[in-house]
Amino acid sequence: MQSVTPQQIRSSFVNASRSEAAKLTLPKNFDSLDWDRLEFLGWRDEKMPLRGYLVVPGQKGLTGIMLRAPEGGAKKNRSVLCELCRDVLSKEDVLLWVAKRAGQSGRNGNTVGTLICADFVCCGNVRKEPPANEINPDPTAVVERQIQGLQDRTAQFLGRVQGT
Repeated sequence: MQSVTPQQIRSSFVNASRSEAAKLTLPKNFDSLDWDRLEFLGWRDEKMPLRGYLVVPGQKGLTGIMLRAPEGGAKKNRSVLCELCRDVLSKEDVLLWVAKRAGQSGRNGNTVGTLICADFVCCGNVRKEPPANEINPDPTAVVERQIQGLQDRTAQFLGRVQGT
């Protein structure tokens, strides 16, 4: 992902009002992000912990969506798999993040949701190289497939939010 400005982020949201986008709190480490290791920028709002943001680069520029987490957080009695990174070894919490649909559909109250790592650590999860073995003789190729899968599944979720 290429480096972006706060203004580019705020103007990218397809399911938030201008005032909601203007009030968002950027991640603490925004100025030191390693943009080369990000397929998307995802974070939780420090001031509103049930709110999250996902900003994804695409052919037409950035697309941002505002998300909402369930009150009470993750259920501790079961493990679920993040739909974006699908990291089976991750010990991170996974939440059902819900987004208003873009446009009139969202203004009518329609939403879509998916399971995503609670702290949006998916970009790091897909970069974990598995040990080389008979099944995966080339760990680098595995990481490339995982990154491509993350990009594809993220684009599919954005498409559902946008109604395409």
